[in-house]
Amino acid sequence: MRIGGGMVYGAPRATSLLLGHGISRRPTLRCFSAAASPSPTPSLLFPDHTEFIRDVAAIQPPKHLPHLMRMLRTRGDSIVSPGDKQGLIPLAIPLAKTSSDDLIALLRWPTAPPGMEMPVVEVRKYGVWLLAKTVDQFIHRILVEEDANLLYKCNDEIFDVAADAGENLYTKGDFAKSQISDLDVYLLKKVGLFPDVLERKIMRHFEKGDQVSALVTGEYYTRKEHFPGFARPFVFNSKILLKVGRTLEAKDAARGALKSPWWTLGCPYKEVAEIAEWEDEQIEYMQERVTEDGRQQDLNKGKDPAQIVLDEAAFLLDLASIDGSWDNYLDRIVGCYKEAGLHDVARFLEYRD
Repeated sequence: MRIGGGMVYGAPRATSLLLGHGISRRPTLRCFSAAASPSPTPSLLFPDHTEFIRDVAAIQPPKHLPHLMRMLRTRGDSIVSPGDKQGLIPLAIPLAKTSSDDLIALLRWPTAPPGMEMPVVEVRKYGVWLLAKTVDQFIHRILVEEDANLLYKCNDEIFDVAADAGENLYTKGDFAKSQISDLDVYLLKKVGLFPDVLERKIMRHFEKGDQVSALVTGEYYTRKEHFPGFARPFVFNSKILLKVGRTLEAKDAARGALKSPWWTLGCPYKEVAEIAEWEDEQIEYMQERVTEDGRQQDLNKGKDPAQIVLDEAAFLLDLASIDGSWDNYLDRIVGCYKEAGLHDVARFLEYRD
């Protein structure tokens, strides 16, 4: 399955697109500051992100996104306009910047299985790093970490602004009551799977000299139902296989990772290509596929024209991820989606404040 690539669960990507009903005009987005009301409700405090997702990204906004926005602001993050996408991977919907200048965003898959929610990601030069598979899962994790008092000073206000969304996900004090001393263990058992937590777990096995458990956990990490569409689990698995001297298996794992969108590798393309023992042949192949000659070859093979341009868009995103030159490829990517008749996606990708 390649969510950002040519096919999704064996079906053309155009048939699996998560789209709402778009609008033909450029919407006017409103942004209200916290000073607008002494005690604003979440839906009134940050309507611009919700409206942007509904009217520009043309999909259903996550129900508890306003609660998450309040939580991020309360813990000290700086709220970012959802249209402030200059220089970023165009699939990102910016939410906030952390004190360490990391950009938190939602990922609007161009194609995805029906019902898949937008994941929360950290935007990096070469793509994205998955933070949580859903907004609710991210809220849950923040509340647990806050309660454990490991990442932030204890701040009751975060629980207050989480309101009913937080109450439905986590009760303050549950971490202590669980008698689980390790926060990562609690997160995996009670909240969900997270790439950074699983990778720490694997490295701790190595630190204890338990290679078998490290390899078993690495294999578990790569199960396709855990992080569909993301290449990162396969990248990390290739690195741990290399660490234990299983070079051929590491090479195969790296090559498997490169079948997923390159902007989901969680690291620069060159790192994975080196393990895969590939030089520039894959880059050259993609560059050829996005030429007129490449398109004509696909047409001669009887490939559906809409699928050809969707695949071309995926190739262009991969090529842009190599050095993070997203804006250089944007017009061509937008053009592909327009040719495929996916005008809502095209409008979202080209939108800038």
